[in-house]
Amino acid sequence: SPVKMEHTHAPIKSIGNSTTTQRDLENDEDVKIILYILAESVAARLRDNGFKCRVVEISVRDNELYSFTRQHKIDHATNITGEIATEAYRIFKENYNWRKPIRSVGVRGADLVNDNYWEQMDLFSSVEQREKQMKLDDAVDTIRRRFGFYSVQRGLMYRDKSLSSVNAKEDHTTHPIGYFG
Repeated sequence: SPVKMEHTHAPIKSIGNSTTTQRDLENDEDVKIILYILAESVAARLRDNGFKCRVVEISVRDNELYSFTRQHKIDHATNITGEIATEAYRIFKENYNWRKPIRSVGVRGADLVNDNYWEQMDLFSSVEQREKQMKLDDAVDTIRRRFGFYSVQRGLMYRDKSLSSVNAKEDHTTHPIGYFG
């Protein structure tokens, strides 16, 4: 490959997060909690960097270290937490059959576009609902920046305190610059 100038880096191609859980995940509700935690992190990072994703990808590893990834191109570019989490959970439900407990899960947003990316909405999408969700996510981001991550939590997180005690955005190492070009 050609020699790169000093202090240059590859553009961000995807934003994701994964975690190895404190205990094995044994049912859909356990996985849903972790997927929402990871989706919150991914969506917040997308918003922080001025991106939306057009592909949602998940990775799953069971307790015997068999792993797989699956992705799906979504209808509208998004950085809305609920849309990313819902799509990740849908992909999971379509591709996992619970032969073994799960040990590690990941969520990634790929095929990134700028935050001001214009696209034609279809007749059945509610632009007003999506705008409300974006404002809600912005408000949550503001509250969390000011008062800390745990100041605002989804009700789902109270179903299992041990699983939901992860602050995926701040507690995990991130590499915002591509090191291998």
